[in-house]
Amino acid sequence: MTLDEWTARACAELGLDPAEAHTAAVLDLAREVAHNVLRPGAPVTAYLLGLAVGRGANPVDAAARLTELARSSAPDGR
Repeated sequence: MTLDEWTARACAELGLDPAEAHTAAVLDLAREVAHNVLRPGAPVTAYLLGLAVGRGANPVDAAARLTELARSSAPDGR
């Protein structure tokens, strides 16, 4: 199964439009958190992003803000 197939199936199960999944932004965010903060923070941050979007936040803007937070939290301060 591909990521696109899984996303489509998960969206169908939850009654969501796959076009609104913003998969690339979520994966980029998870990578930054896993590499710059800590690995278990990646799924937690993705969940927090989902909560924020569910409450009306713009998904791309919120992901960008969290990505910058993760980058600035890196031990070397990238």
